[in-house]
Amino acid sequence: MNNTIQTIPLLNLSLAFIPVLLALIILYKWSLGPVYALYGIARMLLQLLLVGYILTSIFESDSSMIVIAVLAIMIFFSSWIALNTLAIKRKLLYRYALISIIVGGGLPLIIITQAVLELDPWYSAQFMIPLAGMIFANAMNSVSLSVERLNAEIGNGVSYLKARNTALHASLIPVINSLFAVGLVSLPGMMTGQILSGASPLIAVRYQIMVMCMIFGSSVLSAAIFLLLIKPFFLSKAEQT
Repeated sequence: MNNTIQTIPLLNLSLAFIPVLLALIILYKWSLGPVYALYGIARMLLQLLLVGYILTSIFESDSSMIVIAVLAIMIFFSSWIALNTLAIKRKLLYRYALISIIVGGGLPLIIITQAVLELDPWYSAQFMIPLAGMIFANAMNSVSLSVERLNAEIGNGVSYLKARNTALHASLIPVINSLFAVGLVSLPGMMTGQILSGASPLIAVRYQIMVMCMIFGSSVLSAAIFLLLIKPFFLSKAEQT
């Protein structure tokens, strides 16, 4: 089996934008306005090009301090973005989201990198940063979905306990669906990347199992911790309804 991943020539890569162009034409014809989508595509290109160069420099630096700084940035931004859906001021709950993602995402990250993969050195950027990105992104999404649903349930006069359980269940729907779909409907990013790079599907499956476990664990832990931490805030709000 070939163990080298194919480099995509820029000319070939440009062909990937054909479906994008067709999608933009549909948006224009249906009077939905392609401007916002164009902005999103431009942002995607710029961000990925920048992160490509940045990650290359980080991987070459072999510095634990740089890796820790990157992880800190991921955590701070994911905690802030997680509260985007909330109508009330994010500053009130930001510290709770921060603690939830640090603990709920940090624990699985430590277990995966230090016990499962046994990274050497422990901060190996090539593994630590991509895995942390997956963990914190899913923790962020779970916190975001849980607080949005909790706020809606409390607003409808539901008791805090029932609203909390409903919010946790709602926040896990995407993760649970991915557990059911993996291997049947989709071959997720980690597994696809391993296979495309020439790894045996059996080895790729092991990595994907690891990824699914860490995503599920971090999602549940982060959302649950967040819902417990914000209990006083929403409990008083529930009593006022």
